[in-house]
Amino acid sequence: MKRNTGQDRSVTSKWRPATQAVRGGTMRSEFGETSEALFLTSGYAYDCAGDAAARFAGDQAGMTYSRLQNPTVEMLEHRIALMEGAEACRATASGMAAMTAALLCQLEAGDHVVAGRALFGSCRWLTDTLLPKFGITTTIVDARDAQQFADATTNKTKVYFFETPANPTMDIVDLQAVCDIARARGVTTVVDNAFATPALQRPMEFGADVVAYSATKMMDGQGRVLAGAVCGTEDFITNTLLPFTRNTGPTLSAFNAWVVLKGLETLDLRIRRQSENALQVGRFLEPRVPRLNHPGLPSHPQHNLAMAQMDMTGPIFSFEVEGRTQAHALLDALDLIDISNNIGDSRSLMTHNASTTHASVSEEKRLEMGITEGTLRLNVGLEDPIDLIADLDQALSRAGL
Repeated sequence: MKRNTGQDRSVTSKWRPATQAVRGGTMRSEFGETSEALFLTSGYAYDCAGDAAARFAGDQAGMTYSRLQNPTVEMLEHRIALMEGAEACRATASGMAAMTAALLCQLEAGDHVVAGRALFGSCRWLTDTLLPKFGITTTIVDARDAQQFADATTNKTKVYFFETPANPTMDIVDLQAVCDIARARGVTTVVDNAFATPALQRPMEFGADVVAYSATKMMDGQGRVLAGAVCGTEDFITNTLLPFTRNTGPTLSAFNAWVVLKGLETLDLRIRRQSENALQVGRFLEPRVPRLNHPGLPSHPQHNLAMAQMDMTGPIFSFEVEGRTQAHALLDALDLIDISNNIGDSRSLMTHNASTTHASVSEEKRLEMGITEGTLRLNVGLEDPIDLIADLDQALSRAGL
């Protein structure tokens, strides 16, 4: 590959997804390094004062300050945009920085948002607590029913915000139906695609306007760093999102960007193997627990939709046991699987959402979201699924299941 090939979209857009994830966005220095260079610098120098003035005026290409641009971060942004099929991408310091920026950059007092009921706990805090402080109202709907978005839309509605698959209920949203409704009404769709990543689902192919990520999850995929990303049109990223991020500073560090670049190289391999493992583990669990929420299995009420809009259904699913006492007993009985609030790791992790990720959400809202005291979320990793099943088998027995 030539020095600048990785940033030539006329070439890289023709590559298959796995190739894009390894080589897309690569920008080599004059040294010709094979691995992406790590630029640990806060600022940049100029050959003359006129160059500095021209760059700040936007008349000359080049870096000015690492809150705005950094070569390593820029490579990550190019790669994610390429994989997503987006014109542009802006990386952020965390997934929640991405979600917050994707919403606040385009909303103002008097605007209205329609949001899916099943969102990550901090995302529900955004819609239910933060946005109202700025005079922005939100209507919560069951996103499994696309018509509810249409019914909730007013002449003030600016954004539809939802996640699919949803955390942790695994609700599936009909991307095509909701995006068609939004487009017909002039509403911008913001989709949280963290559970799937572009390796398994590309919402823009169904008409989504903005796709946001916690790149901490599957993109890094090994529990190392925090990162986020927002994808959209060049106009949205440059003229709507960038002024917000430039002046509020949710900046991704160059080191974290470099780590995520390395993670993306193995994303296709990891997420497919973990999806296969999750299916095997899910089939084992299904007859042992009161309820299983796994979109890859026929028992899921939206199985056919999930299979139609996803390549595979991912490594994450949830299930129900009888209340918090039994849920905690099962967690405490695990020997191999870690108790953790994270997802997307190459290690298997299990979470009791009501007492961790969604603890800041009231019980009433948790029940509205479909999260009970017995909900457990499982991130299936790269371990041998037979070992995972053995650990679950003994833990279930010790918990009375």
